[in-house]
Amino acid sequence: MSNRITISDEELGSMSSEQLRDLVARYRRIFNGSGYGFWEWDLTTHRIDWSGGFWESLGYGAEDQRRVADAHQLPDFIHPDDRENMLEAVRQHLRSGEQLYTSYRIRTKEGGYVWTQVRANSIRDQYGRALYISGVNFDITELKNVEAALRESEARQARIIQASNDGIWEWYADRGGFHFSNRCWEHLGYNEKDDLVNRGQNRLAVWRSHIHPQDLPKFDDTLASHMRGSGPFDIEYRIFGKEGDVRWIRARGRASFDATGKPVRMSGTNMDITDVKRAEERVMQAKETAEKANQAKSEFLSSMSHELRTPLNAIMGYAQLFEYDVNLPQRHMDNVREIYKAGQHLLQLINDVLDLAKIESGKMTVSLEPVLVSRVIADCFTLVQPQADAQGVKLDVSLNGLESSYVVADNVRLKQALINLISNAVKYNKVGGEVVVRMTEHQDNQLRISVRDTGQGIPANRQDEVFQPFNRLNAEQSAVEGSGVGLVITKQLVEMMAGKLSFESVEGKGTEFWIDLPLSTEWNQDLLAVSEPRTNEFQAAELNVEGPCRVLYVEDNPSNIRLLQQLFARYPELELDVAEEAFLGIYKARNDQPDVIILDINLPGMDGYEALSVLKRDPITAHIPVVGLSANAMPYDIERGKNAGFYDYLTKPVEINHLIHTLNQLLA
Repeated sequence: MSNRITISDEELGSMSSEQLRDLVARYRRIFNGSGYGFWEWDLTTHRIDWSGGFWESLGYGAEDQRRVADAHQLPDFIHPDDRENMLEAVRQHLRSGEQLYTSYRIRTKEGGYVWTQVRANSIRDQYGRALYISGVNFDITELKNVEAALRESEARQARIIQASNDGIWEWYADRGGFHFSNRCWEHLGYNEKDDLVNRGQNRLAVWRSHIHPQDLPKFDDTLASHMRGSGPFDIEYRIFGKEGDVRWIRARGRASFDATGKPVRMSGTNMDITDVKRAEERVMQAKETAEKANQAKSEFLSSMSHELRTPLNAIMGYAQLFEYDVNLPQRHMDNVREIYKAGQHLLQLINDVLDLAKIESGKMTVSLEPVLVSRVIADCFTLVQPQADAQGVKLDVSLNGLESSYVVADNVRLKQALINLISNAVKYNKVGGEVVVRMTEHQDNQLRISVRDTGQGIPANRQDEVFQPFNRLNAEQSAVEGSGVGLVITKQLVEMMAGKLSFESVEGKGTEFWIDLPLSTEWNQDLLAVSEPRTNEFQAAELNVEGPCRVLYVEDNPSNIRLLQQLFARYPELELDVAEEAFLGIYKARNDQPDVIILDINLPGMDGYEALSVLKRDPITAHIPVVGLSANAMPYDIERGKNAGFYDYLTKPVEINHLIHTLNQLLA
């Protein structure tokens, strides 16, 4: 049988009855399989003959055929809100003879509604009266849902724009010129009745005429650059309002380009940021005023401290000379010593004020380097011990096995900070009390140095005032001398060294201050040998691994490779494979699937961080733990390594025990 759908009258007339039956069956299969509703309405009998699977798709069966075939009952299936429109469309078709084209909602068997599209035409007699209307129905529910979603999206965007108080502007190449919404002009103080908005001028030219002359070149350059496709259009500029006042606008937009790269349209928004800019100006002015006042105060304190030292030098110098006068009566010697003691106190006050002035003016600097903490504590104890002995306070230290630990700090400033804390712990202690300095290692590679006393503690309602300058928390009413700036200086010195100072206090039991500083992985071996001689030989760590375990070492330095090869040769349960550049290492990791990868950072072609990123993104190697091993050993290097995703970050010279401990964690 032919695959054609259309058949001429001649071909139809020459067909046998058998061929005609086949043709009818063929068309029926096409109609029923399409899901469309093909129908013919006999206007004389008001019967509608349906073909296709339209009603079946709505859930109706053979028992409903009589109702859907009755033209009088068909409106009962149509949504009440759509019936009149449908009937009017039919009446209009009968009057005009134009094609019937309408849509409406039709009820399903279960009671819901779907949208259907109707297209039909009529057959008329010689007088033009319609005898039949033939047409097709098909489901357009999905299209209607998309249209509804689009309308809702447009309405939502309109509400958002309306609520945001932003103005909208557009430009179309085929229409020429810019269109500005009324809100854009309202930002400048105009309304829709103003001539400027209504007159038929080039709106962009009018808008540009209002832009501040100093900002106009920037506006033009940014717009032209974006139109060339070479940069975003996001700009803040000043513009004159209707009354001549200066306003601030933030304009953002995006252009669309055709296939040749030529701009065809551009849309954007204007945001009035005048209030924000004015607030920023007020904040900046207040900040500048405060900085100037603070600078003036600091300079004044520094100057006064310097001037006070000249007479104080004479007072204390001559007071010391009296110590050599053996003929001076004892009562006079006691008076001189009181003068010298008062001079020392005054000098300390001057030094505290000067340090505070230096810090606040930004003139104090720190030199960060590896500092052996145990040595600094020992020096502080030597200086504070006489004060402790005079008050009957016991000094004690607990290093917790961290005698050889170094922190990144300024040696002089760290000693100054610790002396302040230990001295305060002695001064505000009770007779027969105790001061304990303790070292502990904390997470994030931090070392904590804590100073705990057994004094009266700080009242809970006054603890917020501890770091306020010149605030001694009523201690000025006691016999304890002080300036009230020692803790302020200590806190700022610690923070200048990238550390943290904090405290806890319980009234009646005592106070504990602590300093957290980053541990250093570099030290001076000669200094270490002099200050802390080692009494124990190196003890090899025990490897708790059941082999065989494969380790891939990605390293380009031959001496480093030989070092690990000799180390791993001592452990037959470990199998070491070496790749001397990153690409080969990635290839071996994918093919050999090692248990652990040890990865250098400074590699040729691709550095360790890039290689780690490739390994972690590849599903074949993402599960393999990677240990970093690098000579980049500064604190910020270690922090970067941990943040990059290494399981551990080891530094060179490698600590063998640390490496074995890491392997035990990964392979045990």
